[in-house]
Amino acid sequence: MAYEAGALEATLAAAAGGDPTLFAELRASFLESVARQVDLLSRSRCDGNWQLAAMRLKGLAASFHSAQLLALAERALDGAPGEPGVVRQLRAFLAELTPT
Repeated sequence: MAYEAGALEATLAAAAGGDPTLFAELRASFLESVARQVDLLSRSRCDGNWQLAAMRLKGLAASFHSAQLLALAERALDGAPGEPGVVRQLRAFLAELTPT
């Protein structure tokens, strides 16, 4: 799964208004939020917790115009709590976004 930076980076750049510090803060906040929800998904064993974390991911995807994250969040919503495939894909998505 290849990461498509276009829309996400453009959304962050537009929100930051050319301020590189704000851009970095927004990007870090997005990554932290996604990581938090992926962690919650990985630990969820009941429908309610799984659905809540998946809906939060869907909201993040919509807010930051990330089509790839939106597709993964919808896959999580369609899946069963604790489904390892979608958690693995979400972690891969996050790893691709995280600077090394």
